[in-house]
Amino acid sequence: MPDLAGELRRRIEASGDLRRAPDMQAYMKSDLPYAGVTSVPLRAILREVIPAHPLPDRRSWEAAVRGIWSGATYREEWYAALGVARHRLYRDHQDVATLGLYRDLVVDGAWWDVVDDLATHLVGDILAAHREEATPVLCAWAVDDDLWLRRTAVICQVGHKHDTDLDLLRHALEQNLEDSPHGRTFWIRKAVGWALRQHARTDPDWVRAFVAEHETGPAHLSGLSRREALKHL
Repeated sequence: MPDLAGELRRRIEASGDLRRAPDMQAYMKSDLPYAGVTSVPLRAILREVIPAHPLPDRRSWEAAVRGIWSGATYREEWYAALGVARHRLYRDHQDVATLGLYRDLVVDGAWWDVVDDLATHLVGDILAAHREEATPVLCAWAVDDDLWLRRTAVICQVGHKHDTDLDLLRHALEQNLEDSPHGRTFWIRKAVGWALRQHARTDPDWVRAFVAEHETGPAHLSGLSRREALKHL
């Protein structure tokens, strides 16, 4: 019987549509080819395969996630690795010790589709459940040399609503304004605007005040970030 990684690879390749794959790769600007499996059939594969190949402990789970990711021939296998990472069978592994794994995936993935999924779900969920231990890690990511770790720190609280740690949010935003190392890149400017726009649904006064405070000066909001922040206000 194939192991988890082998069965996922087999099913993804068998379900692929090679006529569709080049367009998917071009849209995502991906160096890694696509097999041509869209989201609905891919979710069906994950629902069937993951529970059928349970992993006995944290070590084997992390090894499986890393193995599926690093051995990927198609980008859908990256999505499958994230599916294994977040599966309900492995909910107990979602703690601060796992942030090292997710850090590696963010840095290696280095593109919005996988990074945003990691940031707003996996990393964000760990932060929500383990704030005291996880907050220093996210504070460090907010000033890391890596652009995608910075983006993760900025958007990891999207959806946290009234549970948002405003000190962490302010730190992540202020460390990634226009004068920061990656502050003029689209991916950081968009992340800053997204984080502010989403928090405005919960606390519009805080967002208005933050935007007003950072209108001018070296550490100011870009036009894109400002427009996104005030989009629904």
